[in-house]
Amino acid sequence: MAFSNKGDMKRHHRIHSGERPYLCDVCSKSFRNKSDLSQHQRIHTGERPYHCDICNKSFSNKSGLKRHQRVHSGERPYTCGICNKSFSDGSVLKMHQRIHSGDRPFSCDMCKKSFNKNFDLKTHQRTHSGERPYFCDICNKSFRTNSSLNEHRLIHKGERLHSCDLCSRSFLNKSNLKQHQRRHNGE
Repeated sequence: MAFSNKGDMKRHHRIHSGERPYLCDVCSKSFRNKSDLSQHQRIHTGERPYHCDICNKSFSNKSGLKRHQRVHSGERPYTCGICNKSFSDGSVLKMHQRIHSGDRPFSCDMCKKSFNKNFDLKTHQRTHSGERPYFCDICNKSFRTNSSLNEHRLIHKGERLHSCDLCSRSFLNKSNLKQHQRRHNGE
């Protein structure tokens, strides 16, 4: 491989050597390039110099802004070769492909149950720890997941979003609707 200057060659060589000479003075994480360190340090400083022209949301790096802008453009350049579903982010495609492969790389240390998303593992682990980090600001009830909290809030609003197709009854959550529908089916 040819390089236009000695610095480029030296930076490239670090890929092979594993050398990471640039150290974050806050968290001690190390980097191959000074620019990668500078970008990382924005996590600690909160600096977000890249702004979306459309919604003014800000990002700490250019790639984050570019990924976000696909929300507005509708561009979905990453396509699953098995089911043709497309995605705006390559990492989401990779996560999706685990559905087809059956790959479940995230395992619970307590019960060995495995998951295809790290988020699902972390949520599952709360069943062992008892952690319920989401609180209702009205009644202070706590929940394992944000989606459970949002569903609970419907109680306070009096909303019943899940309606039975066979009768006029409606329910606060999907599981209660499914349980009700089993009665129609004679289960």
